Amino acid sequence: GTAGREQHLKVRTVDPAKKSTIMSALGVSSSARVAVLTSVAARNSRTRRGRGESKSAFTGDAMVMKSSSSSSSRTISMRSTSSSTVAKKRTSVKVNAIFGGENKGSGDSEDEFKKIVNDVVYVDPVVGAKRFSNYFWASVVTAGASGFLITGASAYFKHNLVFFLDASDIEFFPQGLVMSFYGIAGLLLATYLWLTINWNVGAGYNEFNKEEGIFRVFRYGFPGKNRRVNLLTDLKDVTAVRVEIADGINPRRVVYVKCKGKGDIPLTRIGQPLTLAEVERQAAELAKFLQVPIEGL
Repeated sequence: GTAGREQHLKVRTVDPAKKSTIMSALGVSSSARVAVLTSVAARNSRTRRGRGESKSAFTGDAMVMKSSSSSSSRTISMRSTSSSTVAKKRTSVKVNAIFGGENKGSGDSEDEFKKIVNDVVYVDPVVGAKRFSNYFWASVVTAGASGFLITGASAYFKHNLVFFLDASDIEFFPQGLVMSFYGIAGLLLATYLWLTINWNVGAGYNEFNKEEGIFRVFRYGFPGKNRRVNLLTDLKDVTAVRVEIADGINPRRVVYVKCKGKGDIPLTRIGQPLTLAEVERQAAELAKFLQVPIEGL
């Protein structure tokens, strides 16, 4: 009995085929053989199942690592998007600081510009067509042209269309016809003046930015391709500030910036000359900011 049990324990360490042969040689009954083989098969099945679980666990770890990697990628993408958003907001803040309000997109309602002078940025606003002299002359031309046209029409119809304009002594041909022509031409000129005022042609600003190293000249033009004129120059190319003063019938008081390879760029508005004191003040401020000499004074 003891020898048989020792042989049985040795049999458990070998594969099923050898175990069956050995048990047959030892004279083990068929029912005992079946029981032993069944236990061996169950143990092998558990071993294979354990290996499969290890494999699935490894696969699960790989999936977790992949998911973690994708999460990291999404986090990096979100951080880059956030950084670009912050950069856009900073740019928007700079634009708002120059325009004096919120950036209103594609509209042309940024008519008022603010003067900014500090150690880094110098922004000098330029007045456009929206000034008192243009409003005055547009109103005068509109009233005069309307009077001429109404007088010519009254002469044609032989009836005063307006009670304070007497056209009873005026013949339509040639006086009434000529007055109608002048009236139509005057109304066309008045329409041009009012549209120019409405579009604020010529308005803008001159920006000198040491942080970005740029010199910008921005102006509003007529609607179309050149509605916004934006001229950029390297700040290091600015060599001097030049002042041109000419008195007479057509006085000129203009401040220029001399740039390498680009000639002189005018900074003052066109159509309404500045006073001598304003020209000197603007030239002195700009030369002090740029640390360049003044020419022409």
